[in-house]
Amino acid sequence: MTLHRYDVDLEWCGNLGHGTTSYKSYQRDFKIQHPSKPFILGSADPAYLGNPQRWNPEDLILASASACHQLWYLHLCAVHGVVVLAYTDHATAFMQDQDVERRGHITEMTLKPVVTVQQGTDLEQAQKLHIQAHHECMIANSVNFPIYCHAQIIEQAP
Repeated sequence: MTLHRYDVDLEWCGNLGHGTTSYKSYQRDFKIQHPSKPFILGSADPAYLGNPQRWNPEDLILASASACHQLWYLHLCAVHGVVVLAYTDHATAFMQDQDVERRGHITEMTLKPVVTVQQGTDLEQAQKLHIQAHHECMIANSVNFPIYCHAQIIEQAP
């Protein structure tokens, strides 16, 4: 078994001069950094006084699930001879924040990939590989809520 390590640095950049003297006295803005990658500007969800122009943790976990599924799907297609020409996803997540015991938590995610494949592709096989991609995805294997996948496979026009 191989243990993989990932490191990021997070810096809060929301001190307005008074620190966290009250709930509304500071901004929720932060920067995610890595020495060899572009930084990501983040904040809280706007419902929690965050900056709507920055990524929030809910956006980032949804993007991670979508990207992980896509990467596994493309890998599996390459291994199984399914030629993918284009891949887009419009993923959604729902968070419940009224549960006293668990506080805010994602209740489910839905991935909606639209995949264009080469003409003559086995469309049933292309669809089945989404199931395998879901089982391989480390995000899907790490969370305690369901991630659904409703894929649309489009055969390239002649």
